[in-house]
Amino acid sequence: MESPKPYFHPLRTHGGDVVSLYRPHDHVWHKGLMWSLANVSLPDVGSANFWGGPTYVRGRGYQWLPNDGTTQHRTFDRIDARPEGVVVGGRLDWITQQGDTWFTEKRSFQVTAQPDRGAWTLVFTTEFTNRTDSTVTLGSPTTEGRENAGYGGLFWRGPRSFSGGRAYTADAVGGDDLMGVREPWLAFAGRHDDTGRASTLVFVDDPANRGFPTTWFVRSGVYACVCPAPFFREEVPRAYHCRFGTRW
Repeated sequence: MESPKPYFHPLRTHGGDVVSLYRPHDHVWHKGLMWSLANVSLPDVGSANFWGGPTYVRGRGYQWLPNDGTTQHRTFDRIDARPEGVVVGGRLDWITQQGDTWFTEKRSFQVTAQPDRGAWTLVFTTEFTNRTDSTVTLGSPTTEGRENAGYGGLFWRGPRSFSGGRAYTADAVGGDDLMGVREPWLAFAGRHDDTGRASTLVFVDDPANRGFPTTWFVRSGVYACVCPAPFFREEVPRAYHCRFGTRW
């Protein structure tokens, strides 16, 4: 049900405030900051859900299917730790519930401290290779017919106290009303329990990514989350042994 995968949690500010949430009771498959795919399909085989939870099926709504896959870490290629930050690279396999490997992945991330600005940055890069003998199609619940549910990709779940927080783009300030906007970047600001302090996270798309500027999946009302969603409204086919990548 949870589609096990690597994730970042807890994420903290320089001041020590936690800005991520792990395994909330409403969506136990949400784990901090994670890279995941919700609707993946293969002709004559069926669908795979590497996101976790139920799968949205056109004309049927959310269904509990035997298709929750797993993202398994295989090896580290690089671990470079320095006082100013760390660079990590590794390889992963994306395996369906039936035990078939649909993708292999090369993933890296770089964390750099910026103490003079009271901030730090995380650069996330991934490259996929289709390992099936056919074209795999990447989509979302929206491409299956559910309005404004285009999640899939790099997903952040914010702490409970960030519910009701504000989302920002270069041209707008809002919340759930910014769902589906296309912008180069999106920021989310919320306030912490206990301390009363506020924190802001800024998500920036790499201009080299598909569909730049990206379409954003964002919520603030019920809970706080942000997802730069490359498959929000349009299915993307990936041919046999085709490589594709993204960077944030």
